[in-house]
Amino acid sequence: MFDNPSLFNRLAAGKLVGLIVGLVFFFTIPLVWPSAEPTLRWGVLLWYPLVGAVIGLVGIYRRHPVLQLPMPWWVRAPLVGAWMNFVLAFFCFPVLVALYQDLWPSLPAWAAPLLLALEGAVVGAIIGAIATHVGGDGPETVTADQAAP
Repeated sequence: MFDNPSLFNRLAAGKLVGLIVGLVFFFTIPLVWPSAEPTLRWGVLLWYPLVGAVIGLVGIYRRHPVLQLPMPWWVRAPLVGAWMNFVLAFFCFPVLVALYQDLWPSLPAWAAPLLLALEGAVVGAIIGAIATHVGGDGPETVTADQAAP
């Protein structure tokens, strides 16, 4: 199953690991922040499978498409995870600041998006490592799926 590179396997592994991470956050958010809105918990639960799917899809590139720089999985996956979480910070900035201010009162408000991006980089690295192990990487993942009967 894991011998041949496969985009389907990359996507499935990325979404499964993202779902596991989302479930971990879904159940730990009330322990850390009891006054959290239920929509925050559900949003996090649904967010990380999307991050996993995007990391799985981006895995077909070994080089940056425009700059032609090499992008191994350990650069590509944390970068995508950090970027997606940084963009998420624009949508939930007030909630994010309130969460981090409750956890660490001395933390300035501008640090909240950076901490979320750091979290995304760590989660992205985990998702990227597992997705690459399960489904391979590079353009072979697409051609192998097309050649299958």
